[in-house]
Amino acid sequence: MASPLTKKVLVPIVAGTEPVEATVPIVVLRRAGADVTVASAGGGGLVVEAMYGVRIVADALVAADDCAAAHFDLIVLPGGVPGAANLGGCAALEAVVRRHAATGGLYAAICAAPSLALASWGVLNGLEATAHPLFVDKFPPEVAAVDASVVVDGNAVTSRGPATSTEFALALVEQLYGKDKAEQIAKEMLVRYEAGYTINEVNSVQWKCDGTPKVLVPVANGTEEMELITIIDVLRRADADVVVASAENTVDIAARHGMRIVADTTLDEAAADQTSFDLIILPGGTPAAKTLSSNGKLVTLLKKQAEASKPYGAIGASTAHVLEGKKAAAHPSMVAGLMKDGAGKRESRVVVDGNVITGRSAGTAMEFAVAVVEKLLGRDVAQRVAEGLLFA
Repeated sequence: MASPLTKKVLVPIVAGTEPVEATVPIVVLRRAGADVTVASAGGGGLVVEAMYGVRIVADALVAADDCAAAHFDLIVLPGGVPGAANLGGCAALEAVVRRHAATGGLYAAICAAPSLALASWGVLNGLEATAHPLFVDKFPPEVAAVDASVVVDGNAVTSRGPATSTEFALALVEQLYGKDKAEQIAKEMLVRYEAGYTINEVNSVQWKCDGTPKVLVPVANGTEEMELITIIDVLRRADADVVVASAENTVDIAARHGMRIVADTTLDEAAADQTSFDLIILPGGTPAAKTLSSNGKLVTLLKKQAEASKPYGAIGASTAHVLEGKKAAAHPSMVAGLMKDGAGKRESRVVVDGNVITGRSAGTAMEFAVAVVEKLLGRDVAQRVAEGLLFA
């Protein structure tokens, strides 16, 4: 149970919510110690289907008494199409936010939500704000649009889109806990604020893929949410056929920072399908990495992938389980182990060694995912996806 001094945060989600924009603030704020309630603002119950087929299980309903009448130190609205408009049309959420703003509470929104929700409710009147470039012109005259990644004006914090989600979330941590705390978390996550990515590649080979690539993303309890959701989001933006497969006995995954995410299938079912995968990617999270590394079916799939010279990779804590002597990116906590294995390139954020790609941490997840797209589908597709993320 949260202590009386714990900051309480509400993150409403709805059908069509942009999953990265929801997940990153949830995870970063929980890393800071906030008590974050993920609340469904739709009428379909706790399971919410966000964009790109991501299914998130909410903690509560916005319209329920324990949410509608609760006190929050911060309310954060993710964007998405049609998610932002769905949030803007939720009368129960509007009432909560209006009351919160009127009493001097901190509120925030990203992407289309500043325009389609906060501004439509009048709570940005007289303030400077930013939004996704496609939705800036939706601001009414009472709102002063600013071209910036994050804008803080009074008790309102706004941001532009998926690629600014981490900067946005850290700005919220700074508002609640101070600059030192935000800098501490940014350092732990290896956050870099600049858009774009660099691939450190050795033993270069061309990854072969005919038609729509089929990608397996294994998950387990304790999976790092930011790494998982970013991989799914980015690859599905690139039109890859992504299969999220649970190594647990259920498709309902309890992720590392308390989010509940519904996988598409189980790993047993995915392995029994006999369909070959063009790529296998393991998200990190230490508890999940241990589970995945001991899963016999996954180990077999990875061995077959390597024997067929087909690509595979991992990020964060899972990188140690796919190396086999390869050069790899690694989180600082794993450097000692990698040095024993003779692996190098530990300080690079994304490393490709032949058919193996690795990334360092949650703070490099978007760089890693877009780099995966480039290797799998080419530079032009990666550039298109990066532009849609505002990551170019």
